[in-house]
Amino acid sequence: MPDLRNKSIIVTGAGRGIGAAIARALAADGARLTIADRTADEAEQVAETIRAAGGAAIAVTVDVRDRDAVRRMIDETVRAYGRLDVLFNNAGVAQTKPFLDITEEDWRFVTDVNALGVLIGMQEAIKTFRTQGGGGKIVNTASIAGKQGYEPLAHYSASKFAVVALTQAAARAFGKEGITANAICPGVVATEMWKVIDKGFRDTGLTRTENEAFDMFAAGAVLGRPSAAEDLVGVARFLASSDSDFMTGQSLMVDGGMVFT
Repeated sequence: MPDLRNKSIIVTGAGRGIGAAIARALAADGARLTIADRTADEAEQVAETIRAAGGAAIAVTVDVRDRDAVRRMIDETVRAYGRLDVLFNNAGVAQTKPFLDITEEDWRFVTDVNALGVLIGMQEAIKTFRTQGGGGKIVNTASIAGKQGYEPLAHYSASKFAVVALTQAAARAFGKEGITANAICPGVVATEMWKVIDKGFRDTGLTRTENEAFDMFAAGAVLGRPSAAEDLVGVARFLASSDSDFMTGQSLMVDGGMVFT
């Protein structure tokens, strides 16, 4: 098991889904967690679950599109734990729209959260890593849609391609300072986000029944099942720990074999 004892780790979008599963697992390994989410109640519920299990966690409300809010999130973490070691940029949104129906407003909504939010988080974390004397880890949540474009998820796919690009660019820019940047690319995961995507398929007339789109996409996994949030835990532990110190700029597919790169 990776040694994460006393590591100070922020996970954004940790109020539920993949973020919550990762945060709980890292806390169980001894890390000190900041549970960051737009929804204060959900963030506090996850933090309380961690504390009840004997772990260390604080809850912080954040809109990742707001640089001041991201800065406050990091500063609160440093005040609580003395430093920041790892930032998981996990917060994200999805929207289903046929290609020709995507509006400028749709584009800005999805890319501002998924791409701009990641950029801001990386920038502010790197400033903190430098202030601390260098070194640190960034782990971004990308997607299989950051490796292949999907219709009717074109703008979502573009935003996740951007996450992969930002991960590679930061790895090149800051590697000599001991700062690593990697990404996780989930496939079809049974979370609230996929419920939104699935509903979008029905609302646009592309599917008729609940879970039809989910099942259709999940059928592409060669391991024969959709992902659960807990399937992302192992690689998250690895990327947060010293076991991954000589890895940077990589986007790891954790999708049950949906996309081969």
